[in-house]
Amino acid sequence: MNSKNLNTTNNLTNIRNGIWLYFLLLIFEGAIRKWLLPQLANPILLVRDPLVIYLLISASFNRIVFLNSYLFYTFCICIISFMATMFVGHGNIFVAIYGLRIFLLHFPMIFLIGTVFNKEDVIKMGKVVLYFSIPMAILIVIQFFSPQSAWVNKGIGDSIGGGFSGAMGYLRPPGTFSFTSGITSFFSLVAVFVFYFWIESPKINRVILSFATIALLASIPFSISRSLFFQILIISAFGIIGSNRIKLYNNKIAIMGLGIGILITILSLFDIFLIGVEAFSNRLEKANTSEGGFESVFLDRYLGGLINALSSSSFQPFWGYGIGYGTNVGSNILTNKSTFLISEGEWGRLIGELGPILGLGIILIRLLMSIRLTSWAWHYLKINDILPWLILSFTLLILPQGGWSQPTSLGFSVLVTGLLIASFKSNNLTENSIEKR
Repeated sequence: MNSKNLNTTNNLTNIRNGIWLYFLLLIFEGAIRKWLLPQLANPILLVRDPLVIYLLISASFNRIVFLNSYLFYTFCICIISFMATMFVGHGNIFVAIYGLRIFLLHFPMIFLIGTVFNKEDVIKMGKVVLYFSIPMAILIVIQFFSPQSAWVNKGIGDSIGGGFSGAMGYLRPPGTFSFTSGITSFFSLVAVFVFYFWIESPKINRVILSFATIALLASIPFSISRSLFFQILIISAFGIIGSNRIKLYNNKIAIMGLGIGILITILSLFDIFLIGVEAFSNRLEKANTSEGGFESVFLDRYLGGLINALSSSSFQPFWGYGIGYGTNVGSNILTNKSTFLISEGEWGRLIGELGPILGLGIILIRLLMSIRLTSWAWHYLKINDILPWLILSFTLLILPQGGWSQPTSLGFSVLVTGLLIASFKSNNLTENSIEKR
């Protein structure tokens, strides 16, 4: 191997290691902000941004081809929106830059992960996710039973009480994350790989898989999160559909069902677990009563937000209020209050920030990506590769309308979508993926 190829290989290794660091920072960013460096909580919110800048620049210098039409049209929309923001929008350059970073830094990161990683990298990360799930479950159980004044429940910036409204006097624990939504995203990713490794059992130690499955089952009641419960149901449905499509997996799904049944039976013998189940059931019952049932929650939260955003688009300023205006950081800078100035829903935020035309353009790009990825995942499922199909189940929950204004939600959207693209590749990045110098 000549020195040129050696340097290219070393640079690719550095970029791959950088993606792993992105993953680790995503998982532990909140822990750093709460427990290690609370005095630097605000700047650490953007700790992954310098890393992303380095990785994108490094990839460009090494001629790694990850640019595509999705990025091109997104860049064009962002440039137009930035100009409109400064001339007819809110006019604050810091808020505008904060909004731009979502599309100019993190969105390209999806395709860089998909280009540099391959299926084996995805499986390795899946194993690490399952390893992490065990202490994460223990942590949220401790947070669940601990008072909000306890160190384990410290909030961001040395504040007291990091939990969120729950049931029966128990609050929703955030784990290592800044907010409870991080736990929902993390254990949804755990569900993807628990399903995969039960089907492809030789790829992981059975003891670790069993403990990770227990962690996943425990996360549902102790998170007191209906969103997590809903997302695990969707991922499970995809797993069952995929297994039925690949006939040789039918027996493994039956074994998985039996194993989960046994684990639930064992967990039900412990009073601690039953307390969590009771709290979760109480929240589910009260929420369903007030909001019209679980089906109504799905229609209102997932579909209703999308429909409302479209129906209200005609009432928004043509150029919007300005990029970054609908984020919490933008709200803090512009009004000194942490609130939703436009909409809590992602589509509503995009249309409010960018205006009905440019906002719908970004929405269309994300929808077209989702459709294309679904088509590819289905193709791989037909040739007996279920991994992309399982990752797709989570991707479709966070790519089309995931809340990208929140850094943790943005991070999981970037990571999971990138892993989905990478799962289509069986081999390492080759010289064909790198432009010849």
